[in-house]
Amino acid sequence: MIFRLDKDIWFPDPYNAPKNYPVAIGGDLSPERLLFAYSLGIFPWYSEDEPILWWCPDPRMVLFPEKLRISRSLKKTLKKNIFTVRFDTAFEEVINRCATVERKDQTGTWLVPEMIDAYIRLHSLGYAHSVEVYLGNRLVGGLYGVSLGGVFFGESMFHEVSDASKVAFVHLVQKLKEWDFDMIDCQQSTEHLRRFGAEDISRKQFLDILRLSLKKETKRGNWSEIV
Repeated sequence: MIFRLDKDIWFPDPYNAPKNYPVAIGGDLSPERLLFAYSLGIFPWYSEDEPILWWCPDPRMVLFPEKLRISRSLKKTLKKNIFTVRFDTAFEEVINRCATVERKDQTGTWLVPEMIDAYIRLHSLGYAHSVEVYLGNRLVGGLYGVSLGGVFFGESMFHEVSDASKVAFVHLVQKLKEWDFDMIDCQQSTEHLRRFGAEDISRKQFLDILRLSLKKETKRGNWSEIV
């Protein structure tokens, strides 16, 4: 059963959500609804010709910061220091690049204009954050996501130069480990993230960890001022 949302901010119990179908449909992308959704382990994901769809998949791919794996070749890239990495200095540019960059075997984007606007609002409120990777003065890679308690909910990444998004991801995970974050939510299972040490856990385990992690204080604000 898929629940239809109305103007009130609520969601069905994510513990009892379908495994491979949306938890709910409809509603809006207001900051209040988005933050409430993330606090329940629910996120929006839909295409331009669809209504808003809300998901809480089972299993769930996550990365525990202490389990980060870095390949030999990426370690060599990191040691060269050819990239400059920054946090929260170009959020709008990062999310727009995530929406428009060409991806192998993929046409279109789930980052529709209203979704982009919604995350820009969350960024202005200090909940959504970006990592930017520069080669000289050129932005060549990055990622963004939402931070609540001790969990970072990864949303999307892009690269225009080899390894740029990987460098962004490594710097993010290392900073989150320093800040004692519990996990990074990767949402969907991919071999790319599995190579970094990400793993599939049950939805129940994910939600149990999330519930405890939300007791930590959210590191809200512009991260460029605290990294």
